[in-house]
Amino acid sequence: MAKTKKQPRPKAATPKGFRDYFGSEVTQRTQMLQQIAHVYHRYGFDALESSAVETVEALGKFLPDVDRPNEGVFAWQEFDEGGNGDWMALRYDLTAPLARVYAQHRNDLPTPYRRYAMGPVWRNEKPGPGRYRQFYQCDADTVGTASMAADAEICAMLSDTLETVGIPRGDYLVRVNNRKVMNGVLEVMGLGDDQAARDNVLRTIDKFDKVGEAGVRELLTKGRLDASGAFIDGVGLSEDQAEPVIAFLTSKAADAAGTLANLRAAVGASKVGADGINELEKIGELLAAGGYGSDRIEIDPSVVRGLGYYTGPVYEAELTFEIFDEKGRKRQFGSVSGGGRYDDLVKRFTGQEVPATGVSIGVDRLLAALREKGRIQAQETGPVVVTVMDRDRMADYQAMVAELRNAGIRAEVYLGNPKNFGNQLKYADKRNSPIAVIEGGSEKEAGVIQIKDLILGAKIAESATLEEWKERPSQFEVPRGDLVAKVREILDGQG
Repeated sequence: MAKTKKQPRPKAATPKGFRDYFGSEVTQRTQMLQQIAHVYHRYGFDALESSAVETVEALGKFLPDVDRPNEGVFAWQEFDEGGNGDWMALRYDLTAPLARVYAQHRNDLPTPYRRYAMGPVWRNEKPGPGRYRQFYQCDADTVGTASMAADAEICAMLSDTLETVGIPRGDYLVRVNNRKVMNGVLEVMGLGDDQAARDNVLRTIDKFDKVGEAGVRELLTKGRLDASGAFIDGVGLSEDQAEPVIAFLTSKAADAAGTLANLRAAVGASKVGADGINELEKIGELLAAGGYGSDRIEIDPSVVRGLGYYTGPVYEAELTFEIFDEKGRKRQFGSVSGGGRYDDLVKRFTGQEVPATGVSIGVDRLLAALREKGRIQAQETGPVVVTVMDRDRMADYQAMVAELRNAGIRAEVYLGNPKNFGNQLKYADKRNSPIAVIEGGSEKEAGVIQIKDLILGAKIAESATLEEWKERPSQFEVPRGDLVAKVREILDGQG
């Protein structure tokens, strides 16, 4: 008789490109998102939770290769007897679902429609350090108005959001540009309807922050050697053709008026370029009227993110304080948010152009920035732990926990094996608990409890002398009826 093959045990490992989030990380993210939602709500935006799954058809141009729908997203085909079931995919971002939602429910939604959305998105891309296939996004968008007031409002809201979550003024800058100005530059360059050449120029401009003015000039013309010594072919433009791009990228002046003047020189007689500059000027006027100066939001033509996608204003929030990278070198923290105007997205569904503008915040990057600034502790405080000295009196301990919880204090009873009391304190330490409550038989008989300040006890143990230990006890005996009052007093002192 053949021996039954033993089923191998599954490997306990997170799938490649994914990670697990534990208590403090989840709590920190939730608290930050609540703060952001409060700002968005104050601005009149409504919450929207859309499906995590969309049809590949609805995702459309967000896919890197529409002929291979499982590339770039996690996709599958619905079962169908004829093999023609719909292709479905986990959402790639939160903007494509918004376009579908607005097109589907536009007759029931107000116009303009302001919404914010928060949640995970999935991308089937090669993972790397700090680059995951599932991550959180936090978006706010206004659909149905072409007014520059909507773009100015998004920028102001982004500024307020950063300050609300704990990024102080002076440590961030919201920078604004406009795709129409770039279109004007392309027009002046004489590229006309040569879409391939225009795309090549846009891709080159996107490398400005990495290779600088000289590098962009080389990439637009004859090509350049990269840091590894490999030669990168250039776009093949003449020096004269490349000059408007360089003028555009380097047009930032000491003030907004100077920057706008330089941009007008860069776009020459282009009407679309002039329209873009007028939009930037209008945004600047609206922000100034709201009290947002250049110390918070400024016009900056070097913002080139998403120029191939956005149709008008483009904005980016950059954190300007310095950090040390993994090699110990100083660098600026960089971008945590970006967005812009995308007037063509809903048109895919309706055939009619619907203006829209919005912003997306990188949740994990913003959390990392807050940790760098010391605004979020790496480990959150755990619950008060009520220890178990007599397992037959579990009802007494549960009564203590109920009193603490009813008073709004996080608390739990130790539910492991109570035989070894030292293990209970080790458990409390592992939970990062601030306080342990102790009631043995003698305490019960005397009508008292012992309350141990674990935070103070740890500090004393680290550095205190024997005399200081005696003068600063970390364990207190109080009447049983004073449980809540004493615990609250200690917690307030720790805070």
